[in-house]
Formats: sequence, C-alpha cells, structure tokens
Amino acid sequence: MQTHTRLLFLFGLCLSLFSAQAGTLAQFRTPFGDLDVELYDKEKPVTVENFKSLVRLGAYQNTFFHRLVPGFVVQGGGFWTTSKTNGAGFGPNWNYVGVVPNFGQITNEYSVGPKLSNTNGTIAMAKLGSGPNTATCQWFFNLANNSSLDLQNGGFTVFGHVVRDPNGLLTLFNNLSNRITMVDMSWWFPNDSVAASGLFSELPITTNTLPYVPPYSSLLYVDVSLLSVQVSGKGNPRTISWNSVNGRTNLVEYTTVMPPVWNRLVATNGNGTRFNVLDNQATNKFRFYRVRVLY
Repeated sequence: MQTHTRLLFLFGLCLSLFSAQAGTLAQFRTPFGDLDVELYDKEKPVTVENFKSLVRLGAYQNTFFHRLVPGFVVQGGGFWTTSKTNGAGFGPNWNYVGVVPNFGQITNEYSVGPKLSNTNGTIAMAKLGSGPNTATCQWFFNLANNSSLDLQNGGFTVFGHVVRDPNGLLTLFNNLSNRITMVDMSWWFPNDSVAASGLFSELPITTNTLPYVPPYSSLLYVDVSLLSVQVSGKGNPRTISWNSVNGRTNLVEYTTVMPPVWNRLVATNGNGTRFNVLDNQATNKFRFYRVRVLY
C-alpha cells in the first residue's frame, strides 16, 4: 500500500510549512468521478505554487474540460461558467462563459530539477506556441505516453500525476463511452473563428445532444480543491481541519520533536467533505501535525 502525505504546520513563534515525502494532494471532481493527483511541490516549485494559488483563489470552481483528444490529452483550467444547469445552447455570444483568472505567465520548469516526462496519467501545464514561458492557468492530463511533448517548445512541464482514478475517468476519456461524446462547435458556428473554431472545436460533453446545440448543462465540469490542512488554536484544544479524501483512510498525526516521531491522533474514513478533529492534549507549545491518506 502506497502512502501519500500532506504536511504540516508548526506552532510556536512562527507558522511554517514543511516538506514531505509526498506532494500536495489535489482533487479533481467531475460528474463521472474524482481524480486524486499528487503534485510535485519539491521538483517543480514555481508551477505547483502557481497552481495551488489559483485553487485557493477559487479559480478552478465551475470550470469545464474544453478540449479532448482521445489517446492524447484532455485539457481544462481555462474557462468557467456559473450556469452549470442552464439549458440554453452553448454558443455565441458566450454570455455565460468566463476566462479563468491567472497571475500572468510563469517560468517553464521542464528543465528545472528532474526532467519529468509527459507519460500516461501525468498532468502538465498548457502554454502558447509562441514560447516556453507562456503557461498561465491551463493544464492537461496525458491520456497516453506523450513523451514527444518533452521535446516541444522547451518541454511541457509535468507537475503531478494521478494517484487514484476509481471510476476509470482517464479510460473513459480515451474510449468515449455512451455517456460522453465530443462536439466541434465550429460545425454549429462556422463564422466564429475565435471561440467555436479556435477554443471549442474538440469539446467534450456528457450527453449526445445532436441534432441540437449542446446546452451548458451538458458540459463536462471539473472543480479542483486541495487537501488543504489548517490548524486553529494556539493552546488546548487545537482543531485540525482538512478536505477528506473519499473512500480512503485519512490519518491525522502529530509530533513534538524534530526529527519527527509521529503519533496517531485519529484514523477515519473520508467521505469527500471537510473534516474537523480536536486535539485535546495540545499542551506543548511546539506541536507539529500532518494528514496522510493511504492509497
């Protein structure tokens, strides 16, 4: 059994975030199941911090996968809508579509630290063809061994990998089951060269809507969250809260010494909601916590 660990807070004269043997855990929630993704915090620090900052901002809520090429990639992180149940047709004037905000272009980290290849099940930053340092907020999952991307445009920075796909979502993307299909929006709106032809020509949807324009309710939505451990209270008790991982054992542990000797505070089965655990024995001024998820 492989263990992935999200660490941890130090309480004392300062508040610090310590590194762990495994990276931050991100959860991609879709109508067809969730993807749990371990991020490479240590290996690709700029890319991961940019991604995590966008998640904390709420930028990846109400977003949708806007590009799917079976056997290659599925891409998201670029567009959102607050009309997830809207039966109106998805199209011009694109009244219910917004562009995901970002912090500007980031440095390409493909050659920073280990050169991580775009293999099946990894997540990488999308970017413009105009240069390697043009990634902002869009990302894609590799649906095959796309190592050829390592040699293009300075290399596409892989910043995480899928550690759990309980519903076989990546396989679904590749096989295009009867629950999901694709639409070329330029077929419906051939005169819209920017959005219909340029952005949404390989749009995945959740139902086969032909012969009608697909409604907003048929888009393949994805919301992203982090394990997001927080500790409140400086004395006794302290509250440890985090976004639990559904269907897995979530362990809360503590130590009062460094190097750490970890003691179990609680073990619980996650259900996907935010959990709160009290530490009623938090009498030591310096006390470290971590949450681990067992895979």
